[in-house]
Amino acid sequence: MATTAPDAAAVEPDSRPSRHRLYEDAIAMLVGTLFVSLGMTLYSKAMLLVGSTAGLSLLLQYMSGHGFWVIFSLVNLPFYVLAVKRMGWRFALRTFAAVSLVSLFSAFTPGWIDVARLDPLYATIIGGCLSGTGLLILFRHRTGLGGINILALYLQDHFGIRAGYFQLAVDLAILAASMLVLAPENIALSVLGAAIVNMTLAINHRPERYIGIT
Repeated sequence: MATTAPDAAAVEPDSRPSRHRLYEDAIAMLVGTLFVSLGMTLYSKAMLLVGSTAGLSLLLQYMSGHGFWVIFSLVNLPFYVLAVKRMGWRFALRTFAAVSLVSLFSAFTPGWIDVARLDPLYATIIGGCLSGTGLLILFRHRTGLGGINILALYLQDHFGIRAGYFQLAVDLAILAASMLVLAPENIALSVLGAAIVNMTLAINHRPERYIGIT
């Protein structure tokens, strides 16, 4: 007796990515910003730096004595306009919410935990892992933390300046300015921390492995 081949759609699962639900985006934003704010708190305690606007905010904190949370909020203000132009209103609003939460949690975290002693190398590693994982969670839910990367994309679109080169130049400028404030060993650890953050993202955030739709 002849048999018919089974329907492929009935055998193979639907490979189309499902959209994130609103509550999933909300939980991801909460967890991601908590991770990043804890990483920044540890970096602030150990007097370390990272790249982009977070690194600039930490540097300005060390130079001025003002809290990271208020500086981070102010530094990101000009980039929301670019976020709207480059990414649209939805991305800009999510970015504003994420930056606001990082600022809020960074203000309260020192009151939630009390670190009597913090080894700088450990702070570099765990702070970088926390920050990288927090950013990974946010990226997978189409949310960023504003800053230099949006400006870099804008300049690339309108003036042909390579985004990667521009962001690298900004990070190098922040690192150079830090030589006036930080000890050489803290600068070296900051470079290591930046590498940990970027490696966390590079290894885990690959579009062919994970597609997040909101």
